[in-house]
Amino acid sequence: MADLICRSLRDGAIEGEHSPALTIKDSLQCPLGTHAFNYFLCSLYANLLAGKSQARGLVVVASNQSPSFYFSLLKSKGLDAFFTVKHLRVLDCYSDPLGWKAKLFRSENAQKSAEETDSVCRDVKDVHKLFSLIMELGKEVASEGKSRFAIAIDSVNTMLRHASLQSLVGLISNLRSHDQVSCMLWLIHTDLHEPRSTAALEYVSTMVACLEPTVQIADRIKSSQSFWLGKHSQKGRFHVRSKRRNGRVKLLNEEFIMEQTGIVFVVPSSEDVSDNQNVLPKLQFNLQLSEKERDDKARVVLPFEHQGNGEPIQLYGGRQPSMEESRMDLHLQLDSLSVEKEAQREQSKGEIHYLRDSDDEQPDSDEDPDDDLDI
Repeated sequence: MADLICRSLRDGAIEGEHSPALTIKDSLQCPLGTHAFNYFLCSLYANLLAGKSQARGLVVVASNQSPSFYFSLLKSKGLDAFFTVKHLRVLDCYSDPLGWKAKLFRSENAQKSAEETDSVCRDVKDVHKLFSLIMELGKEVASEGKSRFAIAIDSVNTMLRHASLQSLVGLISNLRSHDQVSCMLWLIHTDLHEPRSTAALEYVSTMVACLEPTVQIADRIKSSQSFWLGKHSQKGRFHVRSKRRNGRVKLLNEEFIMEQTGIVFVVPSSEDVSDNQNVLPKLQFNLQLSEKERDDKARVVLPFEHQGNGEPIQLYGGRQPSMEESRMDLHLQLDSLSVEKEAQREQSKGEIHYLRDSDDEQPDSDEDPDDDLDI
């Protein structure tokens, strides 16, 4: 399922359509969305360097981490530093998102450092300026004619904190509809905003990936459950809702495990399923079936199921029977009915004996009392 997302981001947009967009959601119950974002970011950039991606460059809007973090991340994954400088641009919305540092430090050194520092956004509230900065950086990495570039926003929470929801959705829509944008992905922490904000971002995206814990953690955890939660705290479920171009919606589920190298997506194993079943609360009734109960359930005869009583099985082949076939079937049915009637007549021969309730009963009481009525 994670491979499906990587392929969709790699293939990019079709001519005349908006670029594919991925929304990654996490919450306080499972705060591992940053690791999933880094996973898809590295996968997209690896395909870009290998020449398999539609995009020829990548623009990262860094509002949750410093720009140096992403250069170190790509370097740790074995990606060449030379190509990283050539094909990667990071828009710094992390150092001074509101321009306060520039106002406080007006010295010459601060002015020089501001001039030397490239790609810094000092007002995230100005969505139009942010759009122009992203497009300028994208054209730098995709300078070859009509080449496309990808956009990754590490967290839209900072933008929603300072800008309105309508302006942010408009920014994403304008970027997706641009001819040079290949794909987009962003991360949102759902606990920090109202549900309508998450719903609006899901509406403008083609894929929605949600990270959920294996078991919902309560506010107060018993000491007996602490060991189990410690064992499964680095595991969770990965739910993906993908909108196809024909209008259909595809739902996929997968599990992930956090390791030292990063997040790893795996297929659910039988051991994990048994562990989840054993965690069910203790109730007065059993929610699971034993082997004997499963066998008994399999042997239950359904009311409208053909049980093979020796009767011929007639299957409808979708063709109307001819007149000759219908006549032959009618004659066969009449012959079988006549045989059954003769057999019933032979078996039904007998006598009817009537016993009075008492000897005091009058003989005329056996007659029909309504014989004298003109009915």
